[in-house]
Order: sequence, then C-alpha cells, then structure tokens
Amino acid sequence: MRKKFWDLIPHNALSSIMAIISGLLVGFVILLITNSGQAAKGFWAIISSGFSNMKNIGDVLYFATPTIMTGLSVGFASRTGLFNIGASGQFTFGAYAAILVGVRFAAFMPAWSLCIAAVLAGIIAGALWGMIPGLLKAFCNVNEVISCIMTNYIGMYLVNYLITLTCFDSLKNLTKPVNAAANLPKLGLDKIFKSGNLTSSVNSGILIAIIVAIVMYMILEKTVFGYELKACGLNSDAAKYAGINQRRGVVLSMTVAGALAGLGGALLYLAGSGKGITVVDVLAPEGFNGIPVALLGLNNPIGIIFAGLFISHLTVGGFNMQLYDFAPQVIEIIIAIIIYFSAFSLLIKGFIDRTRRGRAKGGEA
Repeated sequence: MRKKFWDLIPHNALSSIMAIISGLLVGFVILLITNSGQAAKGFWAIISSGFSNMKNIGDVLYFATPTIMTGLSVGFASRTGLFNIGASGQFTFGAYAAILVGVRFAAFMPAWSLCIAAVLAGIIAGALWGMIPGLLKAFCNVNEVISCIMTNYIGMYLVNYLITLTCFDSLKNLTKPVNAAANLPKLGLDKIFKSGNLTSSVNSGILIAIIVAIVMYMILEKTVFGYELKACGLNSDAAKYAGINQRRGVVLSMTVAGALAGLGGALLYLAGSGKGITVVDVLAPEGFNGIPVALLGLNNPIGIIFAGLFISHLTVGGFNMQLYDFAPQVIEIIIAIIIYFSAFSLLIKGFIDRTRRGRAKGGEA
C-alpha cells in the first residue's frame, strides 16, 4: 500500500511539528484580534526575521545557547524518571559562580585559564545545587518537584545576597563585568554573523552546547551508565530487581541535570555581551524555558537542539514584530501559547500512534 507523505515522517518529529503549527495558528488569531491591519506582516516577521540577515541568525544562536542547556537539564532528568523543575536555581548558581571567578580570580590566574576555570565553576555550582533535590529524593523520599521549587527560590535569594557581598555594581544593580579573559572565545563567529556595522553576541558557547547535547545522547543511548539511569526511570521495580542502585541513580541524575543547567548559566554570562545578573526577586526565565524546549524536543538531546533553536528564532522574530505596532506583551503571549502547545506534543504523539495503528490494522483487513 502506498504510504502518504506524513507516514514517512517519524511520529516523534510529526507530533512536535503539529504542536508548533497549532501554536502558530492560535498566535495568528491573536494578532488578528489585536491589530488586524498589520497581522499578516507581524506574523511574517515572527516567522522570517530569524533568517532575514546574518546578524539575526547569530542572535538566534546566542539566545539558543542557554535554552539548549536548560532543555538538556530538564530532558536528561525526565529520561531518568525525574522532573527537574529546579533548572532555574541551578542556572542561577552556575551563572553566579562563573561571574565570581571571572571578576575576583582574574588578578592571580593566568589569562588563558580564567575562562576554563569560570566555566568549570559554573558546572560545579549547578551540579551541587542540583544534587540537593536528588539527595532529598533518594534518602528522604521528598518529591523532587517540591524540593526543586524550594531550591529555586532559595537559590535566587542566596545568590542575590552573595552578589552584594562579592561582585556587586551598586550603580547598575547587577554584577560587575567579568575580566575580558574570562569571556568565551568568539572563534570568528562574530565576523560571520554580522550585518553592516551590527554584530551579534554569538560565540563558541553554541558549539559547546551542541557538543554537550551529542555527548548526552551518546551517554543515554550507548552506555551502561545511561541504560541504568533510564531503567530506574522506566521501571524502578525492575531496576531494583536487576541490582541497580536506585538511590545512586537519582542523586547522579539530578547532579548531572544541575551541572547542565549551571553550564548554561556560565555560557550566557561569559558571552561577552555585557550581560550581568540583576539583583531582583525574579527567578531566571532561562531555567523555565528549558521545560518547553525539553517537551518540544521529546526529551531527546538532539531534538532539544532544534527545539532550542526554534524557541530562540521566535524570540528574535518577536523583537521585529514591534515594528508593526504590536506591544511587547502581545509578543510574549504568542510565544507563551506556542510553548504551551509544545506541552501537548506527547499527547499528540499518542494520538498519531493510535491513528497509525488503526490505519495499519485497516490495511491488513
């Protein structure tokens, strides 16, 4: 029997594509309601602006870097049966540790090692903060969602306090700029992704994020360690019967997830864009953006790369929508709706599976 086009597309990818299309259609309806005369132009801006010039492409890569890392953090934990909603706190701690090294350690460290040390500090800080919910889950049976929510807020307030003690610029209400040697190398990407005199903040961080995603895929799919962690998540009773140490798996899973989020914080704030941690009582949105990215990528590290790029593409397109008299709040609503629909990707996946099985049985009959 001749297969139709959508039968040739892997059902995992098809479910995410359908979620994206559904979200965009609802977003277009909102544009029509708010400003019908400019709706078509505004919609085209959000679809095409990320590819309109080399500078915008570079901005997409820049915004995608931390989103991919927090998406990997959430996705890795999910593959092992845990919901890491604490990526925001882990991201913040990693960012603070990286900035602290970049600001305070520059005086007595060789210039070539400062960036490496700052990145490693971000990874370690995120891992330690992620380990806390893991320990509580493994030894006290505390639900990781509750402990992650608590560590998010504790981390935010604690980092705000530590910043004022160590690397605070009181005039700007944010962290001091890191030493130039602590910033990630550009590797010529800023020369490639530019338009006229406008350059993007893209740097080697996007390459690191992609490499880490590939490594995480290999760990989960090709190693005994990854198999054991997934076994704990898929069937804890069977894993226990097979002799797998569940407590060890839970702690290691949350530690790795925290390290990934912490690395995301380091990559964002060592990008040389002049960005610093602002001392405000607001959780880092990058951590929560990792949740829809993981859902849209179906918790697959490779899928998370493309999901992170897509969400960042929408962000860049959203900036350009303001040229057509759309308020920034409308842009945020549209992106939120698309993110919301991404949460239904697993539901859509199940629907596609049932439809294909039904059609296959019908064909056999």
